[in-house]
Amino acid sequence: MRIFFVILSVFLVSLSCKNEKQLAPILALTHQENNGIRCTDNGCSGSYTGAEFINGHDIAHQFSNTMSNAVGKRLKELYREEKYRKVDFSSITMSTQGMGSGKVVYMLVIPFTAVNEPCDAYTSFDHVGGWNHKPALARRKKELEGVTMTGHKLAISKLITTPEGLQEYWIQWKNKTTQADCE
Repeated sequence: MRIFFVILSVFLVSLSCKNEKQLAPILALTHQENNGIRCTDNGCSGSYTGAEFINGHDIAHQFSNTMSNAVGKRLKELYREEKYRKVDFSSITMSTQGMGSGKVVYMLVIPFTAVNEPCDAYTSFDHVGGWNHKPALARRKKELEGVTMTGHKLAISKLITTPEGLQEYWIQWKNKTTQADCE
């Protein structure tokens, strides 16, 4: 399987001059060595090991997208099992060792806390961030304007920054479909 990805990677890199933007997510998969995410009733954790940037694209930071998807999916599963949870923003841990070396190890732990009532839970999760620059929080809030139910707001973490310069705001909200009874 690894040989397949190496061959695919060489092929894609040769094409990248023509359409870099569309190939970046595929290149991330071919260069990634470890993308294990494990989710339990108490949270999700995982790591990415691999290239920081490929052809100017922020590959390592895309792990935040992967983790956000896994967290949102797990929160919805738990909700359907009547195990009501929300992300515990104050206990999120992030580390990005090796930044600047060409190969980074990005580790994330997103813990959940139990809540008693279904309408106290959150079932959607996202982020906004980047390396060595302030995240575009105002723009992300604008992009997410339509996701909240009437009378509800996005819950947004404090800015979390690793020593190597990754900055993230984590965002959660009540999913309109999953938690329709909470409106």
